[in-house]
Amino acid sequence: MDTRNDIALAISAATGIDAAELLSYIEIPPDSSMGDYAFPCFRLAKAMRKAPAAIAAELKDKLALPAGITRAEVAGGYLNFFEDRAGAAAATIMRVLNEGENYGHSSEGQGKNVCVEFSSINIAKPFHIGHLPSTAIGNSLNRIYKALGYNTIAINHLGDWGTQFGKMIVAYKKWGDGKPIEESTVRELVKLYVRFHEEAEKDESLNDEARAWFRKIEQGDAEAVDLWQRMKTLTLKEVGEVYKLLGVEFDSYNGESFYEDKMQAVIDELDAKGLLKTDKGAKIVDLSEYNMPPCIIVKSDGATLYATRDLAAAIYRKNTYDFVKSIYVVAYQQNLHFQQFFKVLELMGKTWVKDCVHVNFGMVSMEEGTLSTRHGNVVYLEDVLNASIEKTLDIIKEKSPDLEDKEAAARAVGVGAVVWGILYNSRIKDTSFSWSKMLNFDGETGPYAQYTHARCCSVLRKANGYDKANVECSLLSGEAETALIKAIAAFPETVKAAAEKYEPYLISREVIDVCSCFNKFYYDCRIMDDDPAVRNARLALCDAARICIKNGLYLIGLEAPERM
Repeated sequence: MDTRNDIALAISAATGIDAAELLSYIEIPPDSSMGDYAFPCFRLAKAMRKAPAAIAAELKDKLALPAGITRAEVAGGYLNFFEDRAGAAAATIMRVLNEGENYGHSSEGQGKNVCVEFSSINIAKPFHIGHLPSTAIGNSLNRIYKALGYNTIAINHLGDWGTQFGKMIVAYKKWGDGKPIEESTVRELVKLYVRFHEEAEKDESLNDEARAWFRKIEQGDAEAVDLWQRMKTLTLKEVGEVYKLLGVEFDSYNGESFYEDKMQAVIDELDAKGLLKTDKGAKIVDLSEYNMPPCIIVKSDGATLYATRDLAAAIYRKNTYDFVKSIYVVAYQQNLHFQQFFKVLELMGKTWVKDCVHVNFGMVSMEEGTLSTRHGNVVYLEDVLNASIEKTLDIIKEKSPDLEDKEAAARAVGVGAVVWGILYNSRIKDTSFSWSKMLNFDGETGPYAQYTHARCCSVLRKANGYDKANVECSLLSGEAETALIKAIAAFPETVKAAAEKYEPYLISREVIDVCSCFNKFYYDCRIMDDDPAVRNARLALCDAARICIKNGLYLIGLEAPERM
C-alpha cells in the first residue's frame, strides 16, 4: 500500500489532481506480466480533455518514478508500473518475520479511547442465534481497534430492567416449585416466562401483580431486588460459558439498570434547553423538522424508554471514557432509534455526537431442519455452537483419526465456522447458515483458512526451522511467490480499512486471499528445494504466510490451530 501511495503522489505531482482520489483508482493487473500496479487513465480523460492512451503516454514521459518502481509502460489507456520485486519481497517478508504477532498492528490510536457496545443480551432471556451478529461483529471491531493502538472499552449493555422482571418474579413464585434460582437454568426461567403470558391471557390480574413486583424492584424492596439480582447472576454465569467458547470478553456489563439514577439529569437538561414538549401526557422531543417521528423521553405513565437510557449512557460514557469514537453494534431494525437518539444529542449541544456510530447489520437464520433442538421460534446460540463442534469432530475423526486432542481442534474449527459465517460478507447482508457450506474444508470458509494455517505449521515442523537471518528474498521471483507476497503485504492496510468502514469481512476476504495464494505457492513451488538458499527463502515465505493468516483469524475472532 505504501507503493500505491507513492504512485498516487507521483501522478498527483504531474497532474495536480488530489492524491487521495488517484489512490482509489490504482488497480492490480490480472496478470503479473502486465505489471504490479496499473493506473486507468480514462479516469482523467474528462479533467485533462485527452484520450486515455494520450494521457498514459504523457504521464510516462513526465512522471518521476517513486522509489521501488523500476519502470512504467503504456498499455492502451493504462499506465502500468513494475516494481523492484526482490526489494518488495525483502521488505514485506522481513517486516512480517520481525513484527510477528504484531504484523498488521499500528500505534495510530495510542492514547485514544474507543467504546464498542455489542451483544447486549437480555437477562433471563434466551441467548439466541439473533445475538450472534452483534457479538461477532462487535468482538472483531474491538480487536481491530485494539490492534490499531486504541484503548477499547468493550461494553455489554445488558437488558436488565423493565416490567418483564416483575413477570419473571410472579412466574417464579407461582410455578417455580420452590427450586432455588441458582439450581435452575435460563431455559427453565424462559419456560416460566412463557407460562406467565399464557396464564395472563386467562387472568389479566397477573399483569397487575407483575407491575407491582417491578415497582418493588424500583423502590429497592429487599426480596424483589434479591430475586432480580439472582436471575441476573444466573444469566451471566450461563452466557459466560458461551462467551468463553467465542473468545469474547467485556470490560463493562453496565446495563439499563445502571442508568436509572442518571436519567433525571438528562430529562432536566432537555427541559432546561427547551427541547421537551408535552404530547398527550408524554414528554417528547419534536423531530418533525428533521423528518423523524418524535423521540419519546417519558411516557404518559411516567416510565422512561430506551432513548432516555441511551442518552444517559452516551453522556456517562463520554464523561467517563472521553472516547474519540463510540460504536453501537445493533441490528438495522433500530436505524430510526439511533437517528433520533443521535439527533437529540446534537440538539442538546453535544458536539461529540459526531463520534457516535451505529454499526448495523442484517438478519441471521438457520436453514430449516438443520438443528434438532428448537424452542418455539428460538434457536439458542449455545445449541448452534455445540452442534457445529459435534459435526466438526465427526469430520476430524474421519479425516484425521490420528490427530491428538481432536476435541480442542473440533472446538476451534466448529466455533470458527459459525463466526466466519457471519463475518465473511458485508455486515448489512442477511445470513442463512448451512452446515454443509460452513464446515467445508475447501472454498472460502473458516475451516479452509484454519486448515491452510495448519498446513503452514506442518511444513515448518517438517523442515525443523530455517535461517531467518539469511533469507535471500531475491530468489522469490516466481509468479506464485510474487502473488503470495503481494497478498501478505496488503494485510496492514486492510486492517485499517476494516476499522474505517466498520467491516470485519474485509479481513476475512484478505485472509482467504492469502490462503488461496499460499496453496497455489504450495502446489506450484517445491518448498523443500534441493538448493538450500531457495529452500530457506521459501520457508521464510511460508512462515510469513502463517503469521499473516493467524493474525487475520484472530482479528475476526477465530483460533488458528497448528494441527488439523
